[in-house]
Amino acid sequence: MATWSLDKAHSEIEFKVKHMMISNVKGYFHDFDVTVDGKAEDLSQATVDVAIKTASINTKSESRDEHLKSVDFFNTDAYPTIRFKTTKIEKTADDEYKLTGDLTVKDVTKPATFVAEFGGLAKDPWGNQKVGYTINGKINRQDFGLTWNAALETGGVMVSEDVKFHADVQFVLS
Repeated sequence: MATWSLDKAHSEIEFKVKHMMISNVKGYFHDFDVTVDGKAEDLSQATVDVAIKTASINTKSESRDEHLKSVDFFNTDAYPTIRFKTTKIEKTADDEYKLTGDLTVKDVTKPATFVAEFGGLAKDPWGNQKVGYTINGKINRQDFGLTWNAALETGGVMVSEDVKFHADVQFVLS
């Protein structure tokens, strides 16, 4: 079984949340690691382990980032890592997989499913074997104890329950 390590210089995790029910606000996690054990070009026989440092959140607003790091949201001092470990991976099309696993945010672990699209396998100019994937998914933040919100005068709430994730990740054969 091969181990594929994250090429951090060529990978990113992005999320977006509807704000005030009228537009999306995007953010990123800059410090994360993903390991794939198995054949990276065929995830159906692999395991995936993701660790995201919550304090690395960046929404391009320092005050918003500090609020997201506080006890109202991630409480990064007490819960420094978001984890996802696959429990099942199914091939759903030629280049597409359904990744099901245990997602832990704060002290709550629940099953979550994400879709992975195989981007390809190639050797870089230095002879390193690389593989790329695009991952998409959605969770309800309240399921994981991220419940802070504020009601709006016009109806609705400040922050939607749904959080959409998008990741472009590249791995190198270790």
